Amino acid sequence: MSDQPNPSKKPFLYVVVCAAGIAGDIGKLITAAQEQQWDVGVVATPQALGFLDAQEIETRTGYPIHSAWRSPGDPRPLPPADAIAVAPATFNTINKWAAGFADTLALGILCEAHGLGIPTAVLPYLNSAMAAHPAYRQSLDRLREMSVLISSSEPHRPKSGGGADQFRWEEALELLTPAVSGPR
Repeated sequence: MSDQPNPSKKPFLYVVVCAAGIAGDIGKLITAAQEQQWDVGVVATPQALGFLDAQEIETRTGYPIHSAWRSPGDPRPLPPADAIAVAPATFNTINKWAAGFADTLALGILCEAHGLGIPTAVLPYLNSAMAAHPAYRQSLDRLREMSVLISSSEPHRPKSGGGADQFRWEEALELLTPAVSGPR
């Protein structure tokens, strides 16, 4: 068996989705990734499931959304990730991830990705009042120390409708492209 990647195989992107008002627009990232020749699988936090159209995502990706641990002996539901995009990433997920909590499938995947060396990009989505909490900046610093690629987006004003029109889904791919080798 060769350690060389199969040049005809598309790279696989895990898209980790958190519970935020714009999560329903995740199709924008899925489409952009597929246009750049990625295969995509979606992993959602349990709370994010209520924000997503599972049927549409399954149709687009060919995989069901995953949000819970598999049982021992069950097959792995997704191929191994070549890269991970966390979008939208909430205050809660960012802080728990940086602190090493793995109490959901999504967080477990993110915590393990560091040890596996999987390139990971995060697109935070939170308001400026939440971002002012000292734990948030400390968490971003910790994630940077872990080589996580962090979006340049700024938090939106509280009660402003969330700044969905300024959220750049494609930035996840822009961050990951230099970090991932292989065909695009």
